[in-house]
Amino acid sequence: MEVFKVSRNIAHLIILQRIELASPFLTRARRLFGRYLFSSFFSKYFINISEIGHKYYLLMQNEYKFIENFLKSGQNILSVGSGVGGLELLVSKKQSNTKVSFIEKNYISKKVKYGWDYKNLEAYNDLNLLKEFLLINHMEPKSFKIFDFDKDELPKEKFDLIISLYSLDFHYNFELYSKYFKQVSNNETIIIFDTIRPEFFKKVFEEVNIIKTDNNTLHKSKRIACRHFIN
Repeated sequence: MEVFKVSRNIAHLIILQRIELASPFLTRARRLFGRYLFSSFFSKYFINISEIGHKYYLLMQNEYKFIENFLKSGQNILSVGSGVGGLELLVSKKQSNTKVSFIEKNYISKKVKYGWDYKNLEAYNDLNLLKEFLLINHMEPKSFKIFDFDKDELPKEKFDLIISLYSLDFHYNFELYSKYFKQVSNNETIIIFDTIRPEFFKKVFEEVNIIKTDNNTLHKSKRIACRHFIN
């Protein structure tokens, strides 16, 4: 597999979620015409669908390498803010008997913003497109469940690994999920996410390791792998 299968609607959603995959033309259009026209028109109709499928696959392959040491067969994984689920799809294909629970918001903000603050209520996902992407790329239906953060009762079982790349504490304050994570983790559960304030989490977890430093994004961040809540 060197390319993910994507429809136009899925490719459009990928661009909104991963702005670094936008072409130079789209980047200029965003600057010239504003974020609303970019998100609703240019990023949907001025895209090369197969190219986005290929670039997104390569990006997720690279993301996989950063978490590979924390993966093994048979894990129960919780994914928060996964986008269309490319990383989780790769994990499922490379690690047998893996189960993934996705927690997502099911709407796309009209004016996409990037970055984190306490008032940020942005979201850009479509749960039907998330499911479509996973199925057309042959992820077994029995190996995943999708939960709408605003409507569904969230899963209550214990998870071996919790992943939230460029979402938790990058777009949303960690406190939004802190209490819930304590309920669904144990002292051995690994929680991986991106943050602009890694030192803060040394007060939250017994163990905090920086596994990636990203200085090339608009908002510089660290990816941390944490274990064992202090309180």
